Amino acid sequence: MTLIKSISGIRGTIGGTVNNGLTPVDAVKFAAAYGTWIINRNPKQSIKVVIGRDARISGPMISSLVSATLSGLGIEVIDLGLSTTPTVEIAVPLEKAHGGIIITASHNPKEWNALKLLNEKGEFISGKDGEEVLSIADQEDFNFASVDDLGAIIPNDTYLQKHIDAILSLPIVDVNAIKSSDFKVVVDAVNSSGGIFVPALLKALGVTQITELYCDPTGHFPHNPEPLPAHLVDLSNKIKEIGADIGITVDPDVDRLAFVCEDGSMFGEEYTLVAVADYVLSKTPGATVSNLSSTRALRDVTEAYGQTNASAAVGEVNVVAKMKEIHAVIGGEGNGGIIYPELHYGRDSLVGIALFLSHLAHKKIKVSELRDSYPAYTISKNKIELTPETDVDHVLKSMAERYKDQEVDTTDGVKIYIDKEWVHLRKSNTEPIIRIYSESKDEHAAEALALKIIAEIQALIK
Repeated sequence: MTLIKSISGIRGTIGGTVNNGLTPVDAVKFAAAYGTWIINRNPKQSIKVVIGRDARISGPMISSLVSATLSGLGIEVIDLGLSTTPTVEIAVPLEKAHGGIIITASHNPKEWNALKLLNEKGEFISGKDGEEVLSIADQEDFNFASVDDLGAIIPNDTYLQKHIDAILSLPIVDVNAIKSSDFKVVVDAVNSSGGIFVPALLKALGVTQITELYCDPTGHFPHNPEPLPAHLVDLSNKIKEIGADIGITVDPDVDRLAFVCEDGSMFGEEYTLVAVADYVLSKTPGATVSNLSSTRALRDVTEAYGQTNASAAVGEVNVVAKMKEIHAVIGGEGNGGIIYPELHYGRDSLVGIALFLSHLAHKKIKVSELRDSYPAYTISKNKIELTPETDVDHVLKSMAERYKDQEVDTTDGVKIYIDKEWVHLRKSNTEPIIRIYSESKDEHAAEALALKIIAEIQALIK
């Protein structure tokens, strides 16, 4: 059994012993710590928190524990029930709530669940705030309410429609163009919340030809829920079988988005953001942001519009901070995470779908042709294992010095740009390894670059 406590929340496998798995005791303890943190931030106020969950089998159990715990602290709970991460993020400010909890383990298998924590803006809490929550949990510094002061638990099932309405109201979402294109779409929602939310959005966009694949929100994932090519074989086959124009897949909490082309080939998770950014920039020029381990193609597309692309440390909260700093019009991560600040500062597959289909409708080309219109890059992911005695920080500093004549970014580890290639070195916080991501024009060149860097690190250690 596994339990991971971090500044972004608590994540673990269901069952086992306390503090070794995500048990009911652990869920209550962490919910109490978060609720206490909210109360401490808002003294002498009536506190309100929004919660929602994906369709995991353990979701109802964990959700009931969380809502009851918050109620026990005197907090009013707005329970969206079966929902998505971006929907909860939107609901927090609309409800004028003081925070939110999303009960989901994102792309992890069904054995996992987690509590993701939001602030009053509906954005993930900062590292500093997360440390405060962890400290409260460690100290078990809770003060529960008396019987007359318990918080109400109020179900609210209106936010599916509110989320869709907010997307439809965006000026650059072109419903008429999408409707006129008469797209034939296959949706793979891994039997989670997307099985409800994605078809509902598509219908609102005027799409009438929708084939639902694994859209029954039972929580029994039919394949690994991470939207990677190896897990999308059924979607690819269904597209070819019925002659669909596009395949759409999301992870269980609908904050990661990937497309499959009409010929069954992968559009590429890295290129979800690239395509959406292309459309956004064509309508509203401005800066773009992605994390340091995302494809260079976004930079190329951004610069083609005469705009600036910036990189942030890995992690959604870091990308959002950089987007706010430079007033970016679009941003996200190469894992299929779209952040469109015109709607809200959070990864949102639903707005990503609406923007992508608007783009495709305007281009009037096949999905594979759209993919071929972008710079072709491939990322290779490797790691090098070190001894516990190795000074990883010294290794990274030495590599930055070795390549000082190139463009080097030390925001998050060391990223080295060599012409149109790059390599990103990041140390693990949990084990003695350096993760090595490299990108080049094809798989062979990206792997060759990684091997070159690995050899240099090994020589440096010796």
